[in-house]
Amino acid sequence: MRKHIVLTILFVLPLVVYLFFASGINHFAQLPILTNNIKDISKYSNETFKNKITILGFFGKNVHDKHGDALNLNQKIYKRFFQFKDFQFLIIQPKGTDSLVMDLKNELKSGTDTDLVNWKFVSLDNVRLESVFSSLNTNISLDSNFGTPYVFIVDRDINLRGRDDKEGVKYGYDSRSVADINNNMLDDVKVILAEYRMALKKNNRFKDNLE
Repeated sequence: MRKHIVLTILFVLPLVVYLFFASGINHFAQLPILTNNIKDISKYSNETFKNKITILGFFGKNVHDKHGDALNLNQKIYKRFFQFKDFQFLIIQPKGTDSLVMDLKNELKSGTDTDLVNWKFVSLDNVRLESVFSSLNTNISLDSNFGTPYVFIVDRDINLRGRDDKEGVKYGYDSRSVADINNNMLDDVKVILAEYRMALKKNNRFKDNLE
């Protein structure tokens, strides 16, 4: 019996440890803050980043070219987490794209039975749109249509979150790439939501101790 126990420890334990570390460091660590205090959208609209976990995007004037990107994000990210309290997708659009945005919303609705209430679109003039984007302070640029295929994770304290490891700094996630969404973004959204859950539990315990 002891022999079997020893053999189990020798062979199974290393495998468990390997799987633990192989599953990715971001499962077990906080997601780094890359930019503090980006500009809150509440300065220009009725929406806000404050106290929200936000997937922030800029689809630009050529919204019709971003339908595939939006469907990728909806299928891989939004549908998994839309019921999480205070989770939202927020897409900042140039003025004059309202009808194109409506077409995109209709396509999203036709492809899912998920409630899309937390897919939000805000129209801004070019100067204000660029102001919010510039506050992210990334190595990514908007194209001539004031759009980008990259989306960003903004935490409830209005900080940009991402990766800063041996692979380099990752400010945003390429919505054109199912691999990037599956292998990186999905993992990182899980981490930021887990952080949020832990913070809520900690705050609730603190309140209970005060009462």
